[in-house]
Parts: sequence; structure tokens; C-alpha cells
Amino acid sequence: MPHAQLKFTTFEEYLSYSHEMDVEGRYELIDGELVKLPPESEPNNWIANYLQFLLAAMKIAPLRLIRIHALELQIPVLQPHDSANRYPDLVVLRPEHLELTQRRLTITIDMPPPRLIAEVVSPGKTNRDRDYIHKRAQYAAIAVPEHWLIDPIVQTVMVLTLDGATYREVGVFCADETIGSIEFTEFNLTVAQIFQSQI
Repeated sequence: MPHAQLKFTTFEEYLSYSHEMDVEGRYELIDGELVKLPPESEPNNWIANYLQFLLAAMKIAPLRLIRIHALELQIPVLQPHDSANRYPDLVVLRPEHLELTQRRLTITIDMPPPRLIAEVVSPGKTNRDRDYIHKRAQYAAIAVPEHWLIDPIVQTVMVLTLDGATYREVGVFCADETIGSIEFTEFNLTVAQIFQSQI
């Protein structure tokens, strides 16, 4: 539901308001209104959390540069009713983001894009369309070089790499296959490692 029926005409207005009023919780800005996001599901949260641990343990990126669920990302509105911001399941930042996000953990369009965004796909057609279609297009529009779609239902990881203005599929990996990353060439993580932690 929209938050207090507020209407914002720009993303900057929203940032100013939400910072000054210390708005709690996570909200997406849709058609100028704040829409509160529900809590993450336990399985999706765990996968993102465990992937953060694996990336840090394998020294793919320092732990401080890997964020789950808390980082806000401004993205362009490409379709009617698209959100103007997202909270990706997992983000690998660049070192310069630490300075740029001192006041607020928000990456705006005028900042460099993160190195990687991973989304854990939620069940249901609406959620899957949002993850596989809408977010994919929005992340490409801000030039995020690599995007993963982690699908717990079929236990696969789709890796996309930026090719011009759109993503090109590197591959859909499963089971004991090593996830083929272009951005992290030293990567040696299998899909099974991500999902084997499930109880």
C-alpha cells in the first residue's frame, strides 16, 4: 500500500523526504508513491546470505563490498508501473561506493554501477516476470556489467553479461557446473554449492 498517500515528482524529492523523515522499512517508488515492500522469504534471504558468505570466503570480493537486501538502487522507469528503485538480493559494490554511500546506502543513476547484481527468483508469475524481464532491463539500462538470476525452483543460475545496451546470456548453470562469470574470472563456485546449504 502507498505510504501516507504522498506523491513525489522526482527521485531527488523522494530521497530528501525519506532521509529527513527517517522513513523505516524498504519502499519502492512506483508512479511517484511509496509502496512498502514485504519482508523477504526465509529461503530467498538464506540463499542471498549464504552466497555473500561464499563470495567473501573465496575472496571474490571483500565482505564490506557485498550487500544483501539493504542497498537501494535507483533505476530508470522503462515500463508503466515500474519501480524507480530496487533493493537487489545481493550486490557487489565497487570500492568507490563506500565513499559515495556515507550518508545513505543508495546508489543513484549518476554514480558508477555495481559490479554484480544477483536476484533470487521468487515463485509466481508476477514475481518471475519482475525478476526475469523488468529488473533485467532496468539493470542493463544502468550498465551493471553482470547480472545473475538464481532460481531455487529449478536450482539453476543464469548469468548475464552486458553487451552494448542489453544483456547477453553467458549460460544457465546447474548442479556441479561452475558458474561462468565474466566479471570475476577467478571464480570457482558451482551451483550445487549455493543450494547444498538448504536443510
